[in-house]
Amino acid sequence: MLRYDLDTLPQVRRFVAEQAVAAGLADDRVADLQIAVTELATNSVAHAGGAGTVEAWCTDRHLVCEVHDDGWLADPLAGRLAPAHDGIGGRGLVIVHALCDLVLVHTTAAGTTVRLHMLREVP
Repeated sequence: MLRYDLDTLPQVRRFVAEQAVAAGLADDRVADLQIAVTELATNSVAHAGGAGTVEAWCTDRHLVCEVHDDGWLADPLAGRLAPAHDGIGGRGLVIVHALCDLVLVHTTAAGTTVRLHMLREVP
């Protein structure tokens, strides 16, 4: 598990890349996962208390990255519907959903956990 804040955001990208390469993800999928996790971590810093954690593990078929922070998502459809064209912001979670094979969000007053699943090419 990696704890992050504003000063350690660059470590999140390195951590995710190391985990993704070790799991056998192709280079383009490594980059997709880096973008997705960095977006979530940046949201944590900007909107959810300034810090969070990221973990990663492999299942038989997926690399799973879990991002947790102390924030709460008021909109249950956040990231599933495109924001208004004239709005500012609101596109990060849409991008996360587009880049990952499965995105699971659990949010309560105690915090938000997002699990990103990326299919591994397992022989």
